[in-house]
Amino acid sequence: MAIRFPPIAALRALEAAARHLSYTRAAEELHVTQSAISHQIKHAEQLWEVKLFEKRGRRLVLTEAGHALVPVVRDFIRRITTTLQDINEKEETQSALRVTLQQSFAFKWLVPRLGHFNHDYPDIDVWISTSDEIIGFDRKTTDVGIRLGYGSWGDLYEELLLTEYVFPVCSPYFLKEHGTPEKPIDMLELPLLRRSAIDILPRWRDWFRDADVAIKKMPPGTKFPQTSLALQAAIDHQGIALARSAHVLDDIKAGRLVRLFPEVVSKSNVSYFFVCTNGRESEPQIAAFRSWLAQEATESQAEFDKMTST
Repeated sequence: MAIRFPPIAALRALEAAARHLSYTRAAEELHVTQSAISHQIKHAEQLWEVKLFEKRGRRLVLTEAGHALVPVVRDFIRRITTTLQDINEKEETQSALRVTLQQSFAFKWLVPRLGHFNHDYPDIDVWISTSDEIIGFDRKTTDVGIRLGYGSWGDLYEELLLTEYVFPVCSPYFLKEHGTPEKPIDMLELPLLRRSAIDILPRWRDWFRDADVAIKKMPPGTKFPQTSLALQAAIDHQGIALARSAHVLDDIKAGRLVRLFPEVVSKSNVSYFFVCTNGRESEPQIAAFRSWLAQEATESQAEFDKMTST
């Protein structure tokens, strides 16, 4: 016999009624009337020439044919739903602005300011992707990148965003408990929070060198794989962290952290850059994000510079 298939509405009605064993609850779930559920199931039964449900007293139960068909119908609905979601997500990905950057910078600087961009450009969906080690630029999965380094990013379009300063920070409570160190060398007697990663970022030795403190061996201390973790430990009164200005400006303004030895001005050897594929910098979404990012960076840089000059 020729197999005829009912509409998707009938299949959804069958699946819901089989799950609840109730036309009433299936109707509530699908936001239709009970008679609509009954009509859809009868339509499927007529097309397939089988009985799907039967009454046993006041209970609704599946027939043998129903038990055989419902798992197939349920799998079909799941597969088509998942496939449609995947298609929609791909379309969303194509229209979204995909930004990659390091996790600490995203957490401490970009994300707290991103609401400003969302307010000004509600039609642009920004998708953030972070990694601790971002070196390359995958043109298939990335529209815009924020990179930390020395510049000269190959064939990419680039703009300098931020040049940072490096200085020690701790919580006010930590100073209350341990006392304020009078000289940079005094910090060697206090818990220093350190990063365990090997990279191009400034280290404690670099800052002590700029402070004219000779160190033969760094004292023991807790090590963290990410700057944001070391700073959180400092906020939680666990020690003194070596901070970069972009990561702690908001915490200092809020009083969660205090800068130590402001007279020692130590500039980071690396800077933050906006990058994208050459030729794409003028595309509307990228240009809007680039312009907003440059404005935010200019304001932050002015605050960094003022902080180090006072």
